[in-house]
Order: sequence, then C-alpha cells, then structure tokens
Amino acid sequence: MVIKSPANDSNVSNPTKRIRWATQRVKGANETHIRQSIKDRFQHRKAGSTEKKRQSGEAPHLDGIEEESESSEPTDGSEQGGRRIYFNIPLPESAKDSDGHPIFHYERNKIRTAKYTPLSFVPKNLWFQFHNIANIYFLFVILLGIYWIFGNPNPALSSVPLIVILFLTAVKDGIEDWRRTVLDNELNNAPTHRLVEWNNVNTSEDTISLWRRIKKAVTHSIISTYKLWKSKRKNKSAEGKSYAQRALDESRPSVDTRQSHRTSVFSIQSKTSEDGIQMTPVPSPKPDRSNEAGNDRLTVNDRPTTSFPFEGEGNGQPANGHLATPKDKRTGPGKVPSKFYGSLLDPFIQVPGNARFKEDYWKSVQVGDFVRLYNEDQIPADVVVLATSDPDGQCYVETKNLDGETNLKVRKGLHCGRQMKHAKDCERASFMIESEPPNPNLYQFSGVARWSQRDVRKPEDPGAEMAEPISINNLLLRGCSLRNTKWILGVVVYTGRETKIMLNSGITPSKRSRIARDLNWYVIYNFVVLFFMCLVSGIVQGVTWAKSRTSSDFFEYGSIGGSPPLDGFITFWSCVILFQNLVPISLYISLELVRLAQAFFIYSDTFMYYERIDYPCTPKSWNISDDLGQIEYVFSDKTGTLTQNVMEFKKCTINGVPYGEAYTEAQAGMQRRQGIDVEAEGAKAHKQIAEDRVRMLQDLRKMHDNPYLHDDEITFVAPDFVTDLGGASGAEQRAANEGFMLALALCHTVITERTAGDPPKLEFKAQSPDEAALVATARDCGFTVMGRSHDSIILNVLGEERQYTVLNTLEFNSSRKRMSAIIRMPSGKIILYCKGADSVIYSRLRPSEQSQLRRVTGEHLEMFAREGLRTLCIACKEVDESEYQAWNKEHDLAAAAITDREDKLEAVSDAIERELTLLGGTAIEDRLQDGVPDAIALLGDAGIKLWVLTGDKVETAINIGFSCNLLNNDMDLIVFKIEDESLETAEIELDKHLQVFGLTGSDEELHRARKDHRAPFPTHAIVIDGDSLKLVLEDQLRQKFLLLCKQCKSVLCCRVSPSQKAAVVRMVKNGLDVMTLSVGDGANDVAMIQEADVGVGIAGEEGRQAVMSSDYAIGQFRFLQRLILVHGRWSYRRLAETIANFFYKNIVWTFALFWYQIYNNFDVTYLVDYTYIILFNVAFTSLPVIFMGIVDQDVSDKVSLAVPQLYRRGIERKEWTTVKFWTYMLDGIYQSVVCYYMGHLLFAPGRFVTHNGLEINDRPRIGVYVACPTIVVVNTYVLMNMYRLDWLFLLLVAFSILLIWFWTGVYTAFSSSLQFYKAAPQVFGQLSFWAMVFLTTAICLLPRFAAKATQKLYRPRDIDIIREQVAQGKFDYLNEYEAYVPPAKVPSAPSSEASEPPKPKQRGGTALADDERPIYPPSVANTGTTYNPRSHNGSDDTDYTGRHLSMDHPPRPSFDRPRPSFDRIRDSMDRIRPSFEASNDFTSAALLTRLESSHSGTPTRKTLHGSSSLR
Repeated sequence: MVIKSPANDSNVSNPTKRIRWATQRVKGANETHIRQSIKDRFQHRKAGSTEKKRQSGEAPHLDGIEEESESSEPTDGSEQGGRRIYFNIPLPESAKDSDGHPIFHYERNKIRTAKYTPLSFVPKNLWFQFHNIANIYFLFVILLGIYWIFGNPNPALSSVPLIVILFLTAVKDGIEDWRRTVLDNELNNAPTHRLVEWNNVNTSEDTISLWRRIKKAVTHSIISTYKLWKSKRKNKSAEGKSYAQRALDESRPSVDTRQSHRTSVFSIQSKTSEDGIQMTPVPSPKPDRSNEAGNDRLTVNDRPTTSFPFEGEGNGQPANGHLATPKDKRTGPGKVPSKFYGSLLDPFIQVPGNARFKEDYWKSVQVGDFVRLYNEDQIPADVVVLATSDPDGQCYVETKNLDGETNLKVRKGLHCGRQMKHAKDCERASFMIESEPPNPNLYQFSGVARWSQRDVRKPEDPGAEMAEPISINNLLLRGCSLRNTKWILGVVVYTGRETKIMLNSGITPSKRSRIARDLNWYVIYNFVVLFFMCLVSGIVQGVTWAKSRTSSDFFEYGSIGGSPPLDGFITFWSCVILFQNLVPISLYISLELVRLAQAFFIYSDTFMYYERIDYPCTPKSWNISDDLGQIEYVFSDKTGTLTQNVMEFKKCTINGVPYGEAYTEAQAGMQRRQGIDVEAEGAKAHKQIAEDRVRMLQDLRKMHDNPYLHDDEITFVAPDFVTDLGGASGAEQRAANEGFMLALALCHTVITERTAGDPPKLEFKAQSPDEAALVATARDCGFTVMGRSHDSIILNVLGEERQYTVLNTLEFNSSRKRMSAIIRMPSGKIILYCKGADSVIYSRLRPSEQSQLRRVTGEHLEMFAREGLRTLCIACKEVDESEYQAWNKEHDLAAAAITDREDKLEAVSDAIERELTLLGGTAIEDRLQDGVPDAIALLGDAGIKLWVLTGDKVETAINIGFSCNLLNNDMDLIVFKIEDESLETAEIELDKHLQVFGLTGSDEELHRARKDHRAPFPTHAIVIDGDSLKLVLEDQLRQKFLLLCKQCKSVLCCRVSPSQKAAVVRMVKNGLDVMTLSVGDGANDVAMIQEADVGVGIAGEEGRQAVMSSDYAIGQFRFLQRLILVHGRWSYRRLAETIANFFYKNIVWTFALFWYQIYNNFDVTYLVDYTYIILFNVAFTSLPVIFMGIVDQDVSDKVSLAVPQLYRRGIERKEWTTVKFWTYMLDGIYQSVVCYYMGHLLFAPGRFVTHNGLEINDRPRIGVYVACPTIVVVNTYVLMNMYRLDWLFLLLVAFSILLIWFWTGVYTAFSSSLQFYKAAPQVFGQLSFWAMVFLTTAICLLPRFAAKATQKLYRPRDIDIIREQVAQGKFDYLNEYEAYVPPAKVPSAPSSEASEPPKPKQRGGTALADDERPIYPPSVANTGTTYNPRSHNGSDDTDYTGRHLSMDHPPRPSFDRPRPSFDRIRDSMDRIRPSFEASNDFTSAALLTRLESSHSGTPTRKTLHGSSSLR
C-alpha cells in the first residue's frame, strides 16, 4: 500500500486523544532504542491476556511494529476468512452467482424470539407438550380406550383430563409467547432512518413466498384484532402500568426483545412516509423531542458544524488534492499541522442525487445500508460509525441492555468518514469494509476500511490505496442507546441473529429443581407398581379362563380373546386403563400452578421491594422456588453485592502526607477485635469529622468561591489539605497537592454534564464509579473539569480557566491494571499521568529514587486497605518532545494493525509508562449495603455457609469480612498462598492444614463430608488468592482443598476471575452434592450465577447484566435472607407435602379398585362408575392438595426469621425423602384396604341392608358405598397434614367432599346414566351408608392420627416446639416489628436438631486479651503486588529485589496539626505490628518497598515456598 506523505511535515504531531485509530502506513523514525524496547517487551509478553485470546490459541509475534501488507482480493463470497461489504463499488465476479446476484446471503434484521406463530401454535405446542412422558402415557391410555375390547365404557370422557391439562398448559405457553411476539413486533417495527433509492450491491431483493404471505396475513389480522380490543380496553382505564407490570414485562428470557421501550411504528399503526428527506437530517421521531427536532432541522445550506469544510463552500479541497484541515489554535513557530487521514468521498463519482434518508422499520435494515441515528435512539443493528455531530467524531452510547453497565461509553467515527454528513455524501463514498465473521465477543472487533484516495489534479490516476482500521471503539452494537449526541451516520455490518447481542442471547441454561429431578424416579416407581398390578391381573385372568369344568362354562358365552394367553394380554391393557390414576397426570399441572403461585407471592412481597430503584424481587425462573429452601452454600461477590458500589473518596496520601477523615465499617470491626468500645469511638469520630467538614468548607470558600461545590456532596473531609494547598506547610507541599489534584482532573475518560440551576451542578459520567469519585473530589477541591473541546480538557483551577491538550489516552483494562493520559500543558511541556494498582505503579517508578516516599506511601496505602478502602497509586512523568514523537509513530503503527492490534497497542503503551515519579495514592470507600452484617449472621445461624468470591485485594477482603460478620476474633485465619506456583508445594500446604483437622483428603472422608450437613465449627477461616486457587483447582488437589474448606466457617477467594468463580461453585456443587446459590451484580458474576443451582442478581447501580442471567432478581443483598429463609423454606416444605399427598391419594383410590378384582377373577370389571375414575383427580381431590402447596404455612414469616435454625431441615433434605414417599404409599395401601373391605363386608353376608327390603347390592351402588368414604378419607387426610387451618382451606375441603355427593345426585337423576339411574337417593337414603362413611373415616385416619400425636409428644421436631411457643405467646414481641427481627430477642430452638455443635476448646490454654490478640495479616495477591510468571504484573517482568526487609520503623514524623483518623488507624497498626511483623514481611507496605522498575537492572528473585499462615 502506497501512501504519499503530506507535503508539509513537521517533527511535532498533534494526534487526537484516543488510541484506537491510525490510517497512515509509514515506517517509524530511526529511534532504535524505542523500537527495540517495544520489541523486547512484546516478545517477553505472555501469549495473550485472558480476555484477548484468539481462537487459534497462538501467541502473537511481532518483530517490531511494521506496516502490514494489504490483504488479497476476495476469491469467493464465503465468510470463512471474514466479511467484505462494498459501498458504491461493483461486486467482483467471484462474489456473484451466474445470475449476477450476490453469492452470500446475510441474515434479515427481523428477529423472532417467540416459539410460535398463529398457524404453528397448535401443532408445535402439542409437539412440545408430548415430550412429557406422562402425556404420552395418558394419550396411549385414551387410544386404548377407543377399542371396545379393552372395556372402556366412555372413551370420550376418559380424554377429558388430558384435554384439560393440554389446554391449560397451552394457554400458559400461549400467553407467555404472545408477550414475546408483541415485544418482537414492537422491536422489528421500531423506526429508524436508512438511505433509500441507492444501489446496495451487497444484497438482492427478498422474494416472499406464498406460504410466508399467508403467515404474515394471519399474523397481521390477529395482531390488529388484539390491538383494537386493547385500545378499547385502554379507553376505559387511563391508569398506567404499575411497577409490578413493568417488572413482569422485563422478566422475559430473551435479551434482545427487551431493549425497545418506545412505541413502535407498527404498534401505533403509523405509516411510513412516502416522502423521503433528501440530503437533510431527519429529526428523531420521538414525540418528546419534537421541539428539539424542530430547532435542529438542517437544510442543504445549513450544515452541521464540523471541523472539516465542505466541497464548493469556499474552503474546500485545495489544488494539491489533499483535504483541508481545521486550523490549529496554537500560533507561533511550534504550530502543528494536522495529519492527513484521507476521505471516503470520491470527487469523480457522478451521482444522480436521488438518495435520501427515509424513516423505515428496523426489520428493513440490511447489511451495507447507510443509517442515520439521533440522540436517544436505539441502535437497530451492528453499525460502524462514519461521522457524528461532534467535530472530533465522538459519540456516546449506553450499553445497559447489552452488558448491564449504565455508564456511558465513548465511540468514535472513522477519520476517513468525517466529511460524510448527508445522503449525497453517501452516494459519493466509494470504499469497502473487511470485517471478521460474526462472533459473540462484545468487547472486541477487528475490521478495516479500504478505499482509493483520488487526487483532483490527476483524474486519470487511480489513486493511492489507503486503509483505516476499525475496532470495537468504532462499532455501535444493536441494543445500545445513543446518548448526548445529536446524530451519527454509519453503515451496517451485522444484522439480525448475526449481531453480537443476538449471538449472546439465549445462553442462560435451563434449570430444574432437585425435587423435579427426583420426582421422575418416584413416577417410575409408580409405573413399576402399575406394571405388576396389570401383570398379576393378566396372569390370573388367563389362568382362570384356562381352567375347565367351572361355572363359567355354563354362564359365560366365551372369552373376548378366545384363548387364555390372549385373554391375559387383553386384561393387562384393560388394567392399564382401569388403574390409570396410579400415575398422576394431574400432578405436573398441579405443581406448575403451585410454583406459579409461589412466584407470585415472592414477587408481591413488599418487604423485598427496593423503593430507591422501584424494583421488587422478581422471579425469572418459576420452577425452582423449592430449591431456595435447600440452599447450603451461598457464593457472593463483594463489590456491588455486599457493598453499595457507590464510591466515596475518603483519604489520600500526597508526598508522604496523609489526608482525610473517615470512620469506616472495617475500621470499626478492627477496633472491635481489639476490645475498643466501637459505639463510643464511632460517636467520637463522627463528631470530629463533622467539625472538620465545617472547617474545611469554610477554608475552601475563603480560598475560592467554587460555584460547583455542593456542601452536602463532599466526601473528602481534610481541612489540613486545604491549609496545605494554601501554603501552610511550604511551597513544596503546596505544589505536590496541586500536582496531585491536576492528575485526578486530567487522567480520566469522564464525560461532563452540566445541570442548570443556581448554583449550577456538574455531573460526571464515567465508565467506573471509582473514576467519577476521583474527578468529583478534584472538583470539590477547586480543580473542576468543565468539559472537553476538540482534543482538550478545560479545567477551572481555583477560579482560573485553563486548557490542556490531550495527546493520547491509554485506557484501562484488566491486564494493564492502569490507565494513562499524555497531556500537553499550557507551557508546552508534555506530562504523562498514570494511575493504577499500587504494585503496577511501583514497578514503573524511576529506580533508586524516592525510597523514603515509597516506604511512607506504602504504609499509608496498607493502612487505607486495612480500613476497607480501595486504593490506587498516582504517578507522573515528563516526556521529552523527541521521545514522544518517536513513541507516537510506533503507537500509530500499532493502532493501524489489523491483526493482534490490542496486544501491539499494549506493548507500545508499556514502553512509555516507565520511570515514573510517585505523586501519592487515593483511598475510596465502597460502603456495605444496609443490613448486610445482620443478613450474613442470620444466614449463618440457619446453617448456610457463605463464601465470598471477589476481585479485590486480600487486605480489603479480610477487613470487609470482619465488618460484615464473616470473620471474628475467635477464628484462626488460614492465609493460603503459594509463592513458587508449584503443585507439589500446594499439596504440602494442603496436607499440613488438613492434619490440623485430622484429615488426609481420602475418598472415604469425602463420602462422609457429603452426608454431613452441619455447619463447621466457627474456629477457622481460609483466605486464598486467584493464583493459588488456580493450583488447588487442579484435579489432583481439588478434593483436598474442598475438604479443607468444608472445615472452615468462612472462605474468601480474592483476585479471582469470572471463570474461577464458576469453577469454585462447580467444585462445591458437584463435590459435596449440595444445593448452591450465587449472588452478584455485574457481568463478571454471570458465570457463577448460571453455574449455581439458584442464581440471584442484584439490580444495583451498575446495570442489569447479572439480573438478566439470574433466576431471581433483588434490589439489595439483605433481601436474600427473606427470599431464602421465608419463601424458600415455605416453598420447599409446601411442595414436598403436596407431592407426598398426591401420591398417597392416588394409591388409596387405585388399590381400592384393585382389591375388587380379586373377587371377579381380575376380569377388569369397574367397581365404580367410570365418571368417578375420571373426576377423582380432576375434581374430587385436586383443590385441597393444590392449595396445600400454595397457602400452607407452619409458622409466620417473622418467626421464620426469628428462628433461622428451622431452615436446617431443608439443608438436610428431610422434608422430601424416599422414606417419606414409601411411608405415604404404605399408608395409602392400608387405607385402601379399609375403604374397600368396609363396603365389601357390609354386603358379603347377602342380607338386606335397606329398610324397605329392596336390594341395592348391584355393582354401581356398592361402588358408591366405596367411593364416597374414600373421597372423605383422602380429603380429611390432606386436612390433617396441613399446618395452617383457616376458613378458606376448610371451605375447600368441604367443597371437595360434597362435590361427589353433588355429582352423584345430578348425574344419576338422568336416565342416560343407565344402570346408575336413581342411585343417589337409593344409597344416600340408607343409614348403613352414613354409618359406614364415618366408621371408615375413623378407622383409616386413626393410625395416622396416633402416629402424629406420638411424634409431637415424644419426638417433637423443632417446628413443633416453636409452634407451641408461638401458641404460648413467646413470639408476640415480633408484632411490634414489620420485617426486622432484633437479634438480642431471638430465642434459639431447644431441640438438638437446631442447636449448634459444641465449640472445641481453644488451643494454647488461656485466651489472649483482645489488645494482645494478633490480627492475622493478609497475604499478598500475586496479581496485585507480587511477581507471577503467568500474570506479568504490568507486563514488565518486575519482581522483588530480595526477601529480607527490616521492619524496624524509623520515628514517625510529627505533624503540626492533629490528624485524628490517621492517628487512630496508625495506633491500631502499631499495637498489632509486633505480633507478626517481627517474623513476617509480607504486608503490602513491605512488598511495595521492594518493587523496582525494570530499568533498575535484571530483576532477581529468591524462590519462595508456600507462605500460608495458620494462627
């Protein structure tokens, strides 16, 4: 590729501030030391970071960063090597078929998440329903009944239960899918503006088949009818949707169809305008922006403001053929001309001028279309940005619907496309885009725009080939929303199911509850019982007919089959029909109704409603509510889950001087461990902080009357900082404070939004809340970011407005752990500001300098971390102009790379981020959410084990653990750390710790651990970092690590990746065979949420990514206790009782019919009328069992929270067991014997049983004598098993019992009942019938009553004792509260089943006093402060210079003014340091002092073995 350099070159460049672009393919300068540094660093890098692995798995190779050769012309239309999209360029012959149409066909932009269409609903829904084996079985039974040979008297009636179940299920599926269809149509018919009447060569006309036309016509007619009905209904009620309806709409499983909340073109029946808009930006179609649209409407002569002139407007393209560029604002000899980027516009293309942007539907958008989008619009497809309303080509998008993040992201248009503004420009643009094939990676995209740059002076010259790379920063993804940008112009590269959001949708795995999985086995048991019943009947019937010289020879006309074997065969299948109720077809639909009701109750619980964000607890999966009652392990993220994820800047250290007053929860926990009265100390500290706040605000107002300072929003309370900023401590400290605040105000990617008012208000939109907190603190201290202008940041520094040019921004990512901004100061100097993790910054400091400052700053950062604060280091570097120019050329080449672009940019960035000067550090507090410590304590009392999986530092995680009751003073803290990354060392450490508990890690121990569900003794806790976790998760060590964690009360995994989180959950879930729950709030928690049996998403400040992938969504962590301990326990117990009673009632009924077969040679004669068999499950016994699962309640919600030990029966899975199943089955068999033989013995003597001597001993009437008592027994039995007896349930039981009397009376009143005619008055009028009903009921239920009474009197369970205490009024105090239970008043369950195991005696005899007890120091995570060959901190191979470090502290500097917060934490550290630092040197401060930059020479490292500590 040949590119002519600009004629007017200079040694000073003025590049724009982002790092993702470059078009000029020129070799760099001859500064060999820069190039060699980059080569060396890149070759020593790892094969690639975790988030940037390529499919090939090969490590990138770079022999210097050189120009890449242009890719060859495409040879076919396939996408194996990528996608090629042509704009105003004819397709090559190789990309056409024989008819001249494109070979490759792209996906339509119309998406469908619904399963059904109006035409396919019935057959498709039946197909899905008959995947259920029970439905197939009953369909088979119905088909058998059609043939008279099997003795079914009414085949049509036998199909009623199946039809009812299929219909109800279809209605449920139809309603759910209709919702999907409506939202799909809303989205597909949403308006956008695309270019029409121009030739898009990438697609051909879509031919609509006749079948598709029919489907569309049917769909449109149904939707029109629905909307007409809906509009009439809406006119009757003007009320809007409640929050309940909104949340239900958001609970759909589809990701993409949630996105549009706008009224679509289709839904309001608006017609697309036939009049397009030629060369004129169309205002956004939203009604609420009509005024704005009217003001912003542009004409041909009134173009948007841009830094590029237009052709023919006075300052168009100059004669030399190069595009004119905006004038540089700086003057003088150092003036920097802009770089030449080229333009996609071809000045020689003759265009007809017919193209125009026209409002169209999303579904009409195709690959290769030009689209224009406006502020607040959603992106209809994956679009490459060409131009925006911003002169720098920037636009801002909100990706909340995509990844859950609410912070705005910056995207940029291509430099070569910035001249494109209108439809005419799109016709003149001639270029091609090469891109990778569609893939689901939301954070990476590789493409390139190629065009020929024509020279107006040489029309015959084909032009120079140019290219500009396209990255994810140039791509707008479908589902995102455009924000703070008037308009953008772009081209579509992916549509429909090939867009990234659709490729990521539908990944949530389907989950089935444990009871549902176990239920299949019990249904199989019933099938086995049914098989043997039918087999016995068939054999006996065949043998009976094989006998000769019996009475049947005289009274029968022969058998149906004609031979004994065939008679037995027919009898077998006839018994399948007769005993069909043994397999409960209605069980499945009943359980669906129960779970639906339970989900509704969870959703309607106002105590789990988070008013701040208007969010209730929203069930996303309705079928696993019973799993909530069996949770044994909870895995939680920390940031945003246990904490609020609302960052507040609290402290900092500048030039070795600490500033800031704060009293954190972690600090209170530390003082509590030292025996300090935390309440008194906290009150004292808060009083001091309040006084300091007033003094600081007064001093700030005296120094500068900052109109953007709001007194109630300031979080950084440091009056001594203000006085030092005024020069009280000398010019050096004043300059240091100013430089520090300048760094905070300049090194960021924050977007400034101004809110009008008096005084005005500035809001900062950042990609992370930490960054917004830093910039907000700079604003409060007088260094206000006013906004951006072109490549500059405008600051108001203590009343003086300054402008700083941003040359480059080297952005943060998880592998770099830092970000940098290269700034040209007003004086002309170039300063690089860098902020990042302490270990990363320390490894890049200038060697052999600032040793004292490093040590002091390290100690301050360690103290901040022990207070539970998140720390960052700030550093800077003055860059020489020539050095920057050399580096910038290498940077441009790296940005122009098509392959391995991210790795090359990272290597180039690393080359300049060296030899830094330390400025100081920051400390930000992420406060615990309300109620977290109490919730964790309550879950712990319930026997639930909580593990914290976080990416934070070990020190921070430990202190948060103490503050939220995960850790306490009585625990021995195991800090597990493997320095040499050896499996052998890790195994030695594991064996050492297992020996403390008398374990070896054998299979027998694991087998015992699976059966032991007791909470571990609260004596040990384990802390492990990500690199050590990677070792112990290997196959040979996983079991030992699992057994070690099983013995620990708390487990904290720090510095872990999302995949490691999921691996830990999988290890526990599969290894211990327990029920697990994961809770998180961010995209990095999705893996563990989906891996756990139950996933809970926190709808917090950072978006909804975790919520979209979860089974339950809550607003705050504290709601988890109510979700699990109340609704989970209720759901599990209710469902277990429902299933057991369901099996019981079917056994009673079926075996009662079976016993009758003994007396008729198993000829399958029906004892009862066939309608009884059909209605038994559907009507006579269904309601009590279903409502048992819906409303039964052993204790109230308040008592459930007051006595969390009741939950342990769920952990131990005692509510639903195999023993319970067979107990109910045997009880049912016993009661079936009583129910049948009471009637049998009544009529067996052959005597009259009526007062008038008329016989009623025919089969149908004897059946009434058996059926009615059976119905009474079954429903009364269910009533006995209920805990909550109220008028509703008594009414339901009475209704179900009386229903059989009602049906018998009505049905037998008609002659169509044949032999059953008048049976009701004949039977019900007999005293013997009523006597038998009451006697049968008493005999059947007496054993059950006696067993329950004996159990409650002599072997009471926890729930029995608690219910007695409730009846005695011992829990009446709970009526004073709503959802809160005072811990001091919670009575413990007296049973041993709920009591804690006795604590073992503490080792070492006498316990230490609190002020003498050591705080077990945290280890240092490899990814944070130590060397790890696999992670390469900062990618510079830096390590400690040695292990020895003297901890003899020099005298601490005295301060002229008191610093209460610093003194408090310093005194606490001084008190505990001698307990461990005399022999250990692995604190953060100790390690940071050892870090040197890679320029200090070859790093040396002493091999370290596992340094875990067991105190």
